[in-house]
Amino acid sequence: MLHRWLALLIVVLTMTPDKSMAAKPMLVIQGGMKFDPVNRKMEPVQAILIQDGKIAAIGTAEKPLMIPEGAKLIHASDKFLVPGLIDAHVHLVHRLNFAHITGDEVLACYLASGVTSVRSTGDEIVAQTGVARFAEAHADRSPRVFTASYLIDSNPPIHHDIGYPITDPAKVPALLDEMAAWKVTTLKIYAGSGRPIGRKVIDEGHRLGFFVTGHLGAYRAQDAVEDGIDCLEHITSVFDFAIPPEIARIPNHRTSVDLANPQAQALIALLAKRKVMVDPTLIVFKNMLLLSDMEEIQNHPDNAPMPERLRTYWDAYQRQQGLAPSTRARRQKEFQKYQELTGQLHKAGVTLLVGTDAPEPYCPPGSSLHQEMELMVESGIKPADVLQAATIHNARALKAQDLLGSIEVGKLADLVVLSADPTIDIRNTRKITAVIKGGKVCDPQALLKLVPRK
Repeated sequence: MLHRWLALLIVVLTMTPDKSMAAKPMLVIQGGMKFDPVNRKMEPVQAILIQDGKIAAIGTAEKPLMIPEGAKLIHASDKFLVPGLIDAHVHLVHRLNFAHITGDEVLACYLASGVTSVRSTGDEIVAQTGVARFAEAHADRSPRVFTASYLIDSNPPIHHDIGYPITDPAKVPALLDEMAAWKVTTLKIYAGSGRPIGRKVIDEGHRLGFFVTGHLGAYRAQDAVEDGIDCLEHITSVFDFAIPPEIARIPNHRTSVDLANPQAQALIALLAKRKVMVDPTLIVFKNMLLLSDMEEIQNHPDNAPMPERLRTYWDAYQRQQGLAPSTRARRQKEFQKYQELTGQLHKAGVTLLVGTDAPEPYCPPGSSLHQEMELMVESGIKPADVLQAATIHNARALKAQDLLGSIEVGKLADLVVLSADPTIDIRNTRKITAVIKGGKVCDPQALLKLVPRK
């Protein structure tokens, strides 16, 4: 009799709802088309249940989801749902410091543009950690922030404010232990570092579980790839090593190089074979090459929401460049070569990321990611493939693909609700009706009001 009573009690307990779970607020997105970044297709959903910051369930026409009583509803029958966008290349301190801006002041710009996570790619360690902690404490107005090491460079470093000079490979382990203590996720090898330092950073970095990337110069791309680097930052980290020596001696060779040359094709094939990611950051090169004589860059509507201090710094930088109008055609051709190489990398099966180098001049935090995606489409990449890069590929670079990058049960509820299909026209990623981060609905216009005007 006692055994029967215990068995009945167990059944009752397992059937009784967990009141603590029931009390948690729930959000339901009803209807819409959901982007699958793995298959690169839109697929219909009946409903998405979000609870406790995560995606709890997804209903389909075949297996509909019952809408829980009391859940907050978002009606999205005519909308398109994409995973929260990720900017794979930002700086939280560098450049902003020249404009007397702290990173926390522009975090809302990212979220307003549907960028729910950002990857720092080299910065001053204490200051960027402070920005990351601000983002965590103010999650309703900030993207998720993944921090990086200093720029690991030669002596003297190219950037004195964020570079870390190191010339003895034996000293690399101590530096990486320090970076681990600061809980960074990415190590950045910079242009002055040669192969001995680069290889040691890669070997020790992987031993400690870091993602290792590089903006290359003294360290040949071919050598870095053979040594096991995870990613190359900027299209120039490929382009500069795709030019044979005999061509490099020709004046203006960057505009005339044939990217079908054996050295370029061998490097592209090696990147694909070794599964090394490439983050082209086309927008920063377009701006740097053409900012002096293209008013559409200086006066782009995306610049308007930025603090006046940042825009003033950008304009001063532009005036100091002194790029001659007579060289404009050559500079345009050089940028076209960068786009051509980006298209070739994608065609060869190299995994591309989507990053911006914000807040470099005229790369506004948040909205420049949309500009970058547009430039990648111009490079011959389909919109769905670019969306895949901006979501699941970028999540993999963060080693966060189990939590970010796609709309799946168990993942963090980071989504962007769009009024038009971005797989048809990538510019539709700008048509945002709502941003959802960690299950909280954010209004883009309200977020932009948090950004200082001055």
